[in-house]
Amino acid sequence: MLFIIWIIVGGILGWLASMVMKTDAQQGIILNVIVGIIGAALGGWLLAPLFGTGTINYDDFSVSSLLVSFLGAVILLAIVNLLRRGKVR
Repeated sequence: MLFIIWIIVGGILGWLASMVMKTDAQQGIILNVIVGIIGAALGGWLLAPLFGTGTINYDDFSVSSLLVSFLGAVILLAIVNLLRRGKVR
């Protein structure tokens, strides 16, 4: 059951990050889920030690962990845009 919640929350975070980075029209549901989950891992690696919290990948669904996971997804999309287009956007 936790896996399904993890997929849903990852999809929502990936979708919100794609709207912030204006890549929503290029992504589908599957890519939003992938961006949300990988972005949460990236946020956990980069940002979680700074904020002293976990991410959705560590079964922590607090407001701070959702924020760190969201910021990780935005950073991931910024890196992809930088590599693909030569600018963050």
